[in-house]
Amino acid sequence: MPSQETFAAILAAGLLIFHGLGIFLVIHALMNVRTSQGTIAWIVSLMAAPWIAVPMYYLTGKTRFTGYVRARRGGDADLRKLAEDMHRRLRHYEIKPDDAFGRAAEFLGGLPFTRGNELTLLIDGEETFEALFSAIASAEKYLLVNFFIVKNDRVGKRFQRALIDRAKAGVRVYFLYDELGSNKLSRAYLKELAAAGIAHASFGRNRHWISRLQLNFRNHRKIVVVDGKEAFVGGINVGDEYLGRDQRFGAWRDTHLKLKGPSVQAIQLVFIEDWNWAADEIPDLEWSGHAETADQIAAVIPTGPADPVESWQLVVAEMANTARERLWIASPYFVPDGGVMTALQAAAIRGIDVRILIPEKADHLLVWLSAFTYFEPSIACGIKLFRYTRGFLHQKVMLSDQLACVGTANLDNRSFRLNFEISALSADPAFSDEVAHMLEMDFAQSREVKVEEFTERSFAFRLACRAARLMAPVQ
Repeated sequence: MPSQETFAAILAAGLLIFHGLGIFLVIHALMNVRTSQGTIAWIVSLMAAPWIAVPMYYLTGKTRFTGYVRARRGGDADLRKLAEDMHRRLRHYEIKPDDAFGRAAEFLGGLPFTRGNELTLLIDGEETFEALFSAIASAEKYLLVNFFIVKNDRVGKRFQRALIDRAKAGVRVYFLYDELGSNKLSRAYLKELAAAGIAHASFGRNRHWISRLQLNFRNHRKIVVVDGKEAFVGGINVGDEYLGRDQRFGAWRDTHLKLKGPSVQAIQLVFIEDWNWAADEIPDLEWSGHAETADQIAAVIPTGPADPVESWQLVVAEMANTARERLWIASPYFVPDGGVMTALQAAAIRGIDVRILIPEKADHLLVWLSAFTYFEPSIACGIKLFRYTRGFLHQKVMLSDQLACVGTANLDNRSFRLNFEISALSADPAFSDEVAHMLEMDFAQSREVKVEEFTERSFAFRLACRAARLMAPVQ
């Protein structure tokens, strides 16, 4: 047993090391953390309690996803060649946007607007899973599957059987899931997939040892690609709650999107980037896109912490800046940063019909509490806030004039800076009208928020909301 003097010396040395690391990481935070709010929060924590803050900073403080290569921006030679070949094949379908937002979206996403697409809006879980399982069953060559959350419940087991059935039929299946989002997915579930010849990989635990120190980054994308001919993106994961079977949430309001045409190739490329990161492999796929008779223009915008700028934040802000009549946003979380908040306020002051639809119920307490602190600055500028009352609202949809966007990204810091997301957008009149009608139905099943819901609450509640907002940079 060490003496008390020895123990005290070891403790003092340990504290000295942690304080030294804390000072070093303060400099790192000053140089790298993207928001002043986040920088201040880390500096205070690292100086006041480095024995807690130092390990937390290594796990959650980084804002760049080290080592990830975006094929569309260069880097890995094989991925770059694949991206160049895809762009060349799509040149016949490519449409150069002539508006400010379109040019910005193309730049931020790194993928072209294309004509010849067919977009099918899928409302809620039953409609989405019916289309999804039908598409999976039709696969003849390969399936690309990426979900943030996959559960081993009734829907999850059906999903597993669907993949195994296609694998036994000779279809190549590539299954990617997020390590944290699917943390309850059992080894037995994955072993059954592997036994059927299905290639599977986790985005959080892979060949890159450094990714284990980047736990705050998550692959929040939901992607399914069938034979390179049709694809799905949107808000729905694989779990019973998305069919309204969760007793806590009840009815689950969500939106998904099925795409056919050249835009599928872009979604396929995004999957390959993620798969290559996780599995160190570039599968041989079909890249010759073809036009659908619907001939709808669409673009795919993948965003994430590997981008040189905060792409999703800029997409939302530019959508607000270029809106001329309306800007309707549905998101389960409303924790905008300063730039997005300013853009939304400016749009409302200009007379734009700005509406934000958020849930009545909370699934994550901190972000739910944080939203209350935005009631005053929003409503004062003319932004209308609505709470969806018929169950839990999880959809991620935006409508700016005639431009509609459906995807995986929320209106919060995680989507702005920490999550890998994917969205699809189109200004096709028929599609935009369909999205507008859907959102009108949602607003009809909602109540408008009053500023007094925050200002007239107890001091303790308002204090809790303010404290929760301080955690926004790391939520």
